[in-house]
Amino acid sequence: MARQLDEQIAGRFPVGQRLRVLDVGMGQGTQALRLARLGHQVTGVEQDATMIAAAREALAGQPEGIRERVRLVQGDGRDTGVHFLPGSFDVVLCHGVLMYVEEPDPLVAGLARVLAPGGLLSLLVRNGDALAMRPGLAGDWAGALAAFDTTAYRNRLGLDVRADRLSALTATLAGIAAPLHAWYGVRVFTDTAADDARIPDDLETLLAAEERAGRTDPYRGMAALLHLCGVRG
Repeated sequence: MARQLDEQIAGRFPVGQRLRVLDVGMGQGTQALRLARLGHQVTGVEQDATMIAAAREALAGQPEGIRERVRLVQGDGRDTGVHFLPGSFDVVLCHGVLMYVEEPDPLVAGLARVLAPGGLLSLLVRNGDALAMRPGLAGDWAGALAAFDTTAYRNRLGLDVRADRLSALTATLAGIAAPLHAWYGVRVFTDTAADDARIPDDLETLLAAEERAGRTDPYRGMAALLHLCGVRG
């Protein structure tokens, strides 16, 4: 996903431009810190106290120049209008958040409002068109059959959450003046790997295969996650 994001940034902004980035639901700050290391000014928003504490600890271990480029805000991603002015950011990330939001459209609209014209909105969501893949590959035939007719599922944390369909999100992005520019699949081949699985020796080959599948039909449509990139008009 990081490679996909970098591809979209490189195709939209001049090389070397220091971008204003907002990472909503940043978790432990993996993407926020990575982008700060690349020279961008990053604001991270996270509601969970444990996650933001982990992000602060990770940030504290960075060189001063990187620490100066990162601002951490504890808050709800649905309150971007409270914290930020319209058009404040060149890039807005919202990765792995929408599945926890019952009504995602207001959140996505709020993200688009804080984007500057021509800015990039990056969403990572559970693929509602491929929910049957995980139970099907695991031999859970009843679960696979049930997944065809719903966007609700139980995640690996045991939480009841929701997925998004590509067609619905495409319509949402068009309706908020940030139409879909590109989309990718994420975790096409590796979704059934255990969370504690050993990193394979041929990791680079695995990543190359995932990256190729994530941009190639029909494989990307079967991915566990979808990475959608919209551009603010």
